Amino acid sequence: MKSLLSRLGFAGAFALCASPAFAAEGKIDPADTGFMILCTALVLMMTLPGLALFYAGMVRKKNVLATMAQSLMATALVSLLWFGIGYSLTFRGDNAWIGDFSAIFLNGIGLESISTLAKTIPELLFCAYQMTFAVITVALVGGAAADRMKFSAFTLFAILWLFVVYIPTAHWVWGGGFLQSLGVIDFAGGTVVHINAGVAGLVAALMVGNRMGYGRENLSPYDLSMAFVGLGLLWVGWFGFNGGSALAAGPRAVYAITATHLSACAGALVWGGLEWAQRGKPSVLGLISGAVAGLGTITPASGYVLPWHGAVIGVAAGIICFWASTVLKMRLRYDDSLDVFGVHGVGGFLGTLLAGVFATASVSAADGQPGISGLIEGNAHQLAVQGIGVVVVGLWCALGTALVLKIVDVLIGLRASPDQEREGLDLALHGETLHA
Repeated sequence: MKSLLSRLGFAGAFALCASPAFAAEGKIDPADTGFMILCTALVLMMTLPGLALFYAGMVRKKNVLATMAQSLMATALVSLLWFGIGYSLTFRGDNAWIGDFSAIFLNGIGLESISTLAKTIPELLFCAYQMTFAVITVALVGGAAADRMKFSAFTLFAILWLFVVYIPTAHWVWGGGFLQSLGVIDFAGGTVVHINAGVAGLVAALMVGNRMGYGRENLSPYDLSMAFVGLGLLWVGWFGFNGGSALAAGPRAVYAITATHLSACAGALVWGGLEWAQRGKPSVLGLISGAVAGLGTITPASGYVLPWHGAVIGVAAGIICFWASTVLKMRLRYDDSLDVFGVHGVGGFLGTLLAGVFATASVSAADGQPGISGLIEGNAHQLAVQGIGVVVVGLWCALGTALVLKIVDVLIGLRASPDQEREGLDLALHGETLHA
């Protein structure tokens, strides 16, 4: 045991001891099962209709239906692939790099099956819950190349990217892979969801190219009221996203939900306040963007920190993500249509690092095992480990996304034709459009 602890390091040992995989044999609990059924529904709601409305409200009218179609396609396609093979490759097996094929097509998962990672709920429910994370991550990426990426290209991209990028990194961080063994903590998806979506979005925006008229024409949102409603659904759904990642109806879920809400509030106020100070008016777009920045940034830390830490992290998210989505974006002149990198990517990097700063041992302690401490409790090593995690995931995602996009481009092309882009993707690619 001593040699194992020395190899993994102090923080890594604590992370492994705190992991559900090292808990005593469990039994299906009706309360936890009911809670996780609700959380699964809430996270699915984040994509349909939450993200669909949020994204559709921020593109131009001629591309609203095409943008919604991407969220629906991601949901249907990724769900089937996840149950077929994705879950097994992510959460089965003890390989440091990838899972195995023992549970393909739900093989061996019966009525009473329990995962080693969630010992009080049916394994099929754990599989379904994790499916919703894969779904929304793929759907998020599409927002960066909105208004010009072909629907067929997005569909093929979703299939390849799920297996090349999402599944490996999810296994590394959550499924017993090398980053989890190293001690990287990510409660609900700062690396797996937000860094992956943000970095992939940036690579997609660069490889697909800027929209026609970018920097010259009016590319303002079609209907911010749709985006506002989408934000509301996302915000409520995030309680299932972060609270459900406790995998049980208990105090840790309550802490995660509270920190999540406070971070969203702080992010919205700070982003809106910065706009107010700079431009004399706080925009609705800015307020909802700040809320999403707060929600995304608290995600990796939510089950490791105190509620007031959520507010502090939300303030940091409002400042840094505002800068990334305005100043940095304008300086580099990349056309990330819906600020996937500026909000989710930068928020994911920031939140994963801040988890290593604010992690409080009392929050994650369970079953007599000590919790995980961060920098403010004297464990600087945890911050260093978090830094390794964000670099590894960020680099893998950038390289994997570029490879996938290149394959898609060679096979079927990434971008709609200039005529299709002018006409609008709704009519050109789907044969339908919104009425005047």
